[in-house]
Amino acid sequence: MTQRVKWRGNSGLRDGYAQGVNLVGGYFDAGDHVKFGLPMAFSVTMLSWGAIDFREVLISLNQLGHTLEAIKWGADYFIKSHPQPYVLWGQVGDGASDHYCWERAEDMTTPRTAYKLDSEHPGSDLAGETAAAFAAASLAFKPYDSTYSNLLLVHAKQLFSFANRFRGLYVDSIESAKQFYTSSGYSDELLWAATWLYRATKDEYYLKYVVDNCVSLGGTGWAVKEFSWDNKYAGVQILLTKVLLDGVGGAYTSTLQQYQAKANYFTCACLQKNDGYNVRMTHGGLLYLHEWNNLQYSASAAFLLAVYSDYLAKNKSVIKCPDGPLQRQDLLNFAKSQADYILGKNPKSLSYLVGYGQKYPLHVHHRGASIVSISLLQSSVGCVEGFEKWYKRPQANPNVIYGALVGGPNFKDEFSDNRSNYEQTEPTLTGTAPLVGLFSKLHSLLGNSTGSDPNYTPAPNPKSAVPVQFLDSITNSWTVGKETYYRHTVIIKNISQKPITELKLYFERLTGSLWGLSPTQDKDIYELPEWIKVLQPGSECSFLYIQGDAQVKILVQSYN
Repeated sequence: MTQRVKWRGNSGLRDGYAQGVNLVGGYFDAGDHVKFGLPMAFSVTMLSWGAIDFREVLISLNQLGHTLEAIKWGADYFIKSHPQPYVLWGQVGDGASDHYCWERAEDMTTPRTAYKLDSEHPGSDLAGETAAAFAAASLAFKPYDSTYSNLLLVHAKQLFSFANRFRGLYVDSIESAKQFYTSSGYSDELLWAATWLYRATKDEYYLKYVVDNCVSLGGTGWAVKEFSWDNKYAGVQILLTKVLLDGVGGAYTSTLQQYQAKANYFTCACLQKNDGYNVRMTHGGLLYLHEWNNLQYSASAAFLLAVYSDYLAKNKSVIKCPDGPLQRQDLLNFAKSQADYILGKNPKSLSYLVGYGQKYPLHVHHRGASIVSISLLQSSVGCVEGFEKWYKRPQANPNVIYGALVGGPNFKDEFSDNRSNYEQTEPTLTGTAPLVGLFSKLHSLLGNSTGSDPNYTPAPNPKSAVPVQFLDSITNSWTVGKETYYRHTVIIKNISQKPITELKLYFERLTGSLWGLSPTQDKDIYELPEWIKVLQPGSECSFLYIQGDAQVKILVQSYN
């Protein structure tokens, strides 16, 4: 996998070894260092769904390769975690002991105990979600690597069989997960896995499964207002509505219509047209489901509405809500409103996506981001030392964790950018993963005269395809009194096919000195030095700046 986060190093290189299994790889769930299987698998499923439904957009943005790499990093870990048909290693690390320490992943001193499921210690929810992740990932890779895609399908089928045959909650087998990712049940994951397997294989066995078990597993009984790592019913209902709208329901049409009714209940509840049985919304317009890390639920709901709008488009279907009809465009408009809120159109005028916009959280509750990179400070940061020197530090994090979605505001649209405020400032895999598909769909509306949102007004951008890439890395640091300063080296690379001249760059939040670029008459705007007249295709140049706070944001102002 391409390592694009230069402030990170290797970690967890012996995960699983004590139990005789290689569990190196995968993802930590949030700002700590535990590899929880349930949220990780859901995140891989969501990334894959975005790559499947919005493949062409990702290709046009040159982002499909990165997306597939991220999916494969998770899928490869799950392959290691599933060494036998009825064995699944579901967790590495322990949340309780991990949370006692504030240290970089590269310095981990906490126990890396691995926990597994088997026929005597089942976990239908975790095994089912991992089966769904395998099936969705197999679809994402199918056009590009059929061998790998088929391998993922083998694992998906075996894990579904395991989940279905040996029923039980995974937290009863992996009790240390109970405090952090307690599952409310496994029925939705069984339907979720079968639905994804049907989409990946077109094997009628899986469609018959979701039809035959629609009542016993709650698929046509549960009307929900949440879609998340814990509750997959709305996702199941919308995916099965797609089967109906595609005209391939056949003998199962009647049951699929019942699934559709529940999909529409979720949609009407989100768009506040459900006769009072709606999802709560803040005054600023954000869907609000939980006090703790609410934005992950808003992001997942917006993603579902975006994909559902596409499914409805095929037949020009209209959703009949208790408080009035909904067109597909209404779903898109609402999904966009949630995305806009996340990106800064909110009462705080704050972007909750780290690194995006002029104002975003600087004190993210994330161990690695809050401690200087191991490439600069190679001595270990101890468990307790990290709390004293870094966690309690009032300055901004030395590393910007680009693309991380923090927990977000409370019901009053209030937000406190404080590292200790983990309910609001901690990022999660499950919050960030749906954004790839959501933003891809919304990007596809720009300049598209067919099916575009007439009210969508993007920020002015005279050059839609930015021809240069910036690689910002911290190359030195020092402390003066209570202040820590960082020297940043930035490489500018011409990634276009044409020579670039008269390149002008705008710097946001630059507070220190800068070398290697020439200032212009305009404040915060710099240009290439006189000795660099032309930046040829593929060529690079570099400059330095000193900053005592978060790294600056660099924008292309103009070029020829």
